[in-house]
Amino acid sequence: QVQLVESGGGLVQPGGSLRLSCAASGSIFNLYDMGWYRQAPGKQRELVASITGGGDTKYADSVKGRFTITKDNAKNTVHLQMNSLKPDDTAVYYCNVRLRRAYYSDSEDYWGQGTQVTVSS
Repeated sequence: QVQLVESGGGLVQPGGSLRLSCAASGSIFNLYDMGWYRQAPGKQRELVASITGGGDTKYADSVKGRFTITKDNAKNTVHLQMNSLKPDDTAVYYCNVRLRRAYYSDSEDYWGQGTQVTVSS
């Protein structure tokens, strides 16, 4: 079994900052890509940022220059530092991890339970 535990969401004023964290635990042989997606009401889930096993990052155009994704390999944790937040950033944010549970297993995608981020004055 693999568990993803997210933390760090909440209510913040426009221009403020939040830091999301996602810790993966359980039966993990190897972690590959880790990322954050978000889904606003009435909209499709979209990629916010991702980081590969080698540390290469990718960002949605709407968050470039404001959000930073990092990971801690020793703790199987990925973080999303969100600065200069805007009301359009309001959404449920989901952690996504691609991993292998054993040397003989195929890679699989796992999702966190989601954490609400609300940007409002």
